[in-house]
Amino acid sequence: MTQKQLFARYGKDLKPGRLEWIGLRPGRKQTMLVVDAAQALAGLGLEGDHRCAKTPGSARQVTLISSEFIGLIETYTGIRQIDPSLLRRNMVVSGINLNALRHQTFSIGGAIFEATALCHPCVRMNQALGQGGAAAMLGYGGLCARILQSGPVQLGDPLIPLEVTESGLSVY
Repeated sequence: MTQKQLFARYGKDLKPGRLEWIGLRPGRKQTMLVVDAAQALAGLGLEGDHRCAKTPGSARQVTLISSEFIGLIETYTGIRQIDPSLLRRNMVVSGINLNALRHQTFSIGGAIFEATALCHPCVRMNQALGQGGAAAMLGYGGLCARILQSGPVQLGDPLIPLEVTESGLSVY
C-alpha cells in the first residue's frame, strides 16, 4: 500500500478546514505581502508569488501551514504570537489535521490542490524565530502542494478534502 492510498483511507473522516491567512513572497528573502485573496494558477503557484515564475510543474507551487501547528511552534519556541509571514508559508488554514492531507487532493475556494510533501523548515527559521526555531518546526512546517485547477482563493474559504475516483473528483 502506498502512502497516498494509506492517507486516502482517512480522507472521508476529515472535517473541512478554513483558510485564515494568505501571504505572497514577491522575491526570495523579500518581505511577504499579506492579502485577503489571490489567484491560484494551475501548474504554477499563487499569482504574485515568486515561486509562480520559477519552475512550472514543481511540487512546491504553494505552501500551507495550520494555525494549530503555529500554536505548537509558539509553545516550543516560547514566542507568544508568531506572525505567519515569519514562517514564509503561503497559506494558513485551521480546523483540519494538515498532515492527514499528505498526498491528497483538496479544494480551497475555486482552486484544486494536491498535497505533495511535508514542508520542512530551513535554517533561516533560526534567524526568524531565534536559535532552535527550525528544530521547533520539525514535523510542524506544513505541506507543499501543486495546483491542479486554477481558481480564486480568499480568506474564509473552506478547505475541503476531495476523493479521487475513476470518474473524477468528488467531496467525500
